[in-house]
Amino acid sequence: MKLNTWLINGSILTLGIMLTACVDMPGSKSDQAKVLALPKRYDATQPPVPEVTSGLLKVFPDTQLRKYVDIALNKNPDLRASAARLEEAGFNTRRAYSATLPSLTANGSGSRSRIAGSPNSIVSPINNIFSTSLDVAWEVDVWGRIRAGVTASASDEAAAAADYAAARQSIAAQTMQAYFTLIAEGKLLALSNRRLSSFQKTHDLVNRRFEAGVDSLGDVDLARTDVERTKAEVQQRKDTRDQAARQLRVITGRYPDANARAYAWPSLRRSVPAGVPSTVLMNRPDIDAAYQRIRAADARVKVAHRDLYPRFNLTGSGGRQSSVFEDLLESDFRTWSLAAGITAPILDGGNRRAELGAANARAKEALANYESVVLSAMQEVENALGSEYYLKQQEISYKEALKAAKSAEESVLRSYEQGTVEILSLLESQRRAFDTEEQLINVRAQRYQNRVSLALALGKGL
Repeated sequence: MKLNTWLINGSILTLGIMLTACVDMPGSKSDQAKVLALPKRYDATQPPVPEVTSGLLKVFPDTQLRKYVDIALNKNPDLRASAARLEEAGFNTRRAYSATLPSLTANGSGSRSRIAGSPNSIVSPINNIFSTSLDVAWEVDVWGRIRAGVTASASDEAAAAADYAAARQSIAAQTMQAYFTLIAEGKLLALSNRRLSSFQKTHDLVNRRFEAGVDSLGDVDLARTDVERTKAEVQQRKDTRDQAARQLRVITGRYPDANARAYAWPSLRRSVPAGVPSTVLMNRPDIDAAYQRIRAADARVKVAHRDLYPRFNLTGSGGRQSSVFEDLLESDFRTWSLAAGITAPILDGGNRRAELGAANARAKEALANYESVVLSAMQEVENALGSEYYLKQQEISYKEALKAAKSAEESVLRSYEQGTVEILSLLESQRRAFDTEEQLINVRAQRYQNRVSLALALGKGL
C-alpha cells in the first residue's frame, strides 16, 4: 500500500515538473518598446539660451517667498499624505522581504477530558493534556519568485519616493505661483484705485466746465459713467485679491482667511539653465517614478511566471507534551519533527496563467505610461521655453505702449482743457493708458508664473 502511494505521488510530482518546465517568460523582441528619439536641442530654444539656476528656491531672491514655501513644505496636507504613502511603501518592502526568511511560531495548548467508563464504574477518569511547541517554516525560493516580489516592492518604494519628491517640487511651485498671483492682484487693485482717482478728477473737471457753461450735461454723465464703472471694478478687484490670499493660505496648510500678503515683484535676473532634452529624463522625479513602476511591473511578471513552478517548503517542530502542567517548564524537547514538502500546480482552471497574462499586460501599460510621462514632460519644457521668449517680448512691447499711452493722455488732456477736443477723446485716452498698464501687469505676472513652470518642467528640484 505504501509503495503504491509513493508511486502515485511521484507520478503527480513528475507530471507537475514536466508541465511547469515548459513555461516560458512572456515577451519577445517585438514586445520591447522602441526608444523615444530625443533631439539635441529644444525646439523652442531662442537665442540667447536661458540659463536656469540649480533649484526652484534659487530662482527668485525673495525672503518672504522663501518663508511661504518653507511653511507649505512643512504643513501642506497633500504633501503629508504623499509622505505617508512613502512610509507605507517602506513597510510593504519590509513585509515582502520577510517572506525570504524562516518563520518561527510558538504554540501552547491545554485540554481536560473525561471518558465515560463502564456502567459499573462510579467515577470516570479525567485526562489532562498540556503541550508546547516551537514551529519553524521556510519556503526555499528555488525559482526566485519571492525575491522577484521583493524587487517589485522595492521598486514601488522607489516610485513612492520619487512621487514624494515630485510632490514637494509641485507644492513649492504652487506656493510660488500663488504668491505671484497675489502680488499681481494687489497691483491690479492699486491700479483700479488709481484709475478711479483719475476718472474722479476728470469728472470734477468736466463738472466745473459744465457749471461754467462750456461742457454739456451729457459730457458730465459720460465722465460719471467711467467713475461708477471703476468703483464696481475696485470691488471686484478686492474680491479677487482676497481669493488669491486665501489660496496661498490653503497651500501653506492654514485657515483660508485673506490675511496673506505679498507686495513687490522679486528680481527676474536669475535665469534657468535648460541643458539638453536628455537631462530632463534624469532630473524629473515624475519620470523616475514612472520608470520605477516599469521595474515593479516587470518584477511582478516574474512573480506570476514563477508561480507556475513547484514550491519547496521546509518545516520543523519541537516541544513537550505532558499530563502535568509543571513538566512544560523543562527545557528539553521530548517531541520533535522535521519535514520537507513540495507542491506543484497541475490544474487550476487557468487561474495562474490568467494572472501571468494580466501581469504582462500591466507591464505593457506601465511602459506606455512612461512614454506618455516623458512626452508630457518634453511638452511642458518646450511650452515654458517658448513662453519665456514670447512673454519677454510682450512685456517689452507693453512697456513702450504704456509710455505712448501716457504721453497721449497728457496731450489730449491739455487739448481738452484748451477746448480743441471733446470729452470722449479724453476718456478714451485715459482708458487706453490704464488698460495698457493692466496688460503690462498681467504679462509680467505670466512671466513669473512661467519661470516657475520652466524650472519645475526641467526638474530643477528645490
